[in-house]
Order: sequence, then structure tokens, then C-alpha cells
Amino acid sequence: MSELRLDATQLDRYSRHVIMDEIGPEGQQRLLEGSVLVVGAGGLGSPAIQYLAAAGIGRLGIVDDDVVERSNLQRQIVHGDDDVGRPKVESAADYVAALNPDVDVDTYEMRLSAANVADLVGEYDVVLDASDNFGTRYLLNDHCVLTGTPLSHGAIYRFEGQVTMFTNDRGGNEADSEGEATDDPPCYRCIFPEAPEPGTVPDCATTGVLGVLPGTVGCIQATEVVKYLLGKGDLLEGRLLMYDAMGMTFDTVDVLQNPECPVCGDEPEIESVEDVAYEGSCSISAD
Repeated sequence: MSELRLDATQLDRYSRHVIMDEIGPEGQQRLLEGSVLVVGAGGLGSPAIQYLAAAGIGRLGIVDDDVVERSNLQRQIVHGDDDVGRPKVESAADYVAALNPDVDVDTYEMRLSAANVADLVGEYDVVLDASDNFGTRYLLNDHCVLTGTPLSHGAIYRFEGQVTMFTNDRGGNEADSEGEATDDPPCYRCIFPEAPEPGTVPDCATTGVLGVLPGTVGCIQATEVVKYLLGKGDLLEGRLLMYDAMGMTFDTVDVLQNPECPVCGDEPEIESVEDVAYEGSCSISAD
């Protein structure tokens, strides 16, 4: 970290961080020097963008190829009625600019693909997956595993959500202090080896979604990213947090690396995202 240089305005803005022993001025500067790529500026991306910007993450990248529709406004809270018809990346960037001038925003009005993922992800410290389709989730997972990039995952369905964190810090099963082999952390494919076939899982336009649900899940994703950048707390790595809004319950399930995982297992089949067809079923189909 470079020399501490918070000015008086920043000390005021982030005072509730600065007074915490776990953060302090050094931690706040770490956030200001951090960068996060948010993939998706919809239901999950909106609260994540809000709180990452408010926390003082110095650089945010926002990837989305969609425009704001009025039906988005029930949950996608960085957009307003006047933004209907605008690219989501533009209205999201305007929201951040009004909230915190410390934050630089890069907008990418495009769909993430195997052709551009390396250029986009390579510019940032952490990726927050707020996408709404399986192809993007598997693409991000595979690229982040192959490059060792930390990835925050979240997903929602009707009244339910899930969150986990993949640091992708793989030590090659090195021995621990007692001489026993340690397991590498899991990736998304370890938990969900393949996506459902197209059409088997309806989207929110068909089934609906509780408007406040992505707020809870996206905020938890942002919390994990902030903790990662600070190097504080216990991350959700190796744990899948499941939230049921109707029952108001949180359950955590331990997840392990799958030794047969095609991207992070003992004998990986995927050595490049160019090896995989990410549309359709997301099964492993080498070119």
C-alpha cells in the first residue's frame, strides 16, 4: 500500500470506517486503492454497486449490455423512472457519480464472452458475479479459476438466494503445520457441475422475484468483497449461504473441491475458456 493520504473530506466521509480497529485509515485507503468488476447492473448488481461505491472502492467496472425497462425498477435500485430506455451501465455510473466522487467508474456496454473476459477481468482485483444466466456464471468461474482471480457469486430465484465466495487461492494441496495435506477450495463447477438444460429453469420474467430479495443477496456479496480487500474476517469460501426470505432463514452448507472438477480438479479438462461452449447446457464440450 502506498503512503497514507486520506484528506479531510475523506476522513469525514469514511469516519465510521476509520474509527474501527479492524479497518482504520489504512484499511480505508486499501479500499480506495481496490478495484472491483461487477458483471451485471440488475437486481444483484444494483445493491452491490451502491454499497461498494459508498464504502469507497476506488475503481468499479460495470458490465451489462441491457437497457433499463420499467419492470426492472421494482428491484434494480440504481435506476430510476427517467432512466427507462437508457443503457444500464450509464444510469448505474450516474448513480455512483452522485453518491461518491472518490470512485472511478468504467462502463462496458457489452455481453461478457470468452473473447473479452480476459481483457475485462484482468483490469480488476476482484470480480462480483451479478449475472442472470448460467453461461456467464460458468465463463466467469472458469476464467477466474484459471487466472487465480477472486470471485463473489450470488443468485436468486423467487424468494430464495444463495451466496458464496471463491478466492481461487490454490496452494496445490501443500502440507499444513501438522504435516497433513490441505485441500484446495472449491469452485462453482464443484458445486454445480453443469447447468440445467435451457428452458428447465424459468427466469424472473416468468416466475417473478421478490423485489427486496436481491438487495439482501447483493449486499452480502458486496460484504464479502469488502472483507476480501481488507483481508479481514471469515469469507464464505467453502461454504454456500442459502437465504429463504419467506421463512427468514439463513442456512450454510459446507462445500468441498471436487477432485473430478473439469477446471480445478486433479486432472482438469479445461485449460482455456476457449475450450468450452458457454451457451446452452454449459456441459464440457471441447472445440
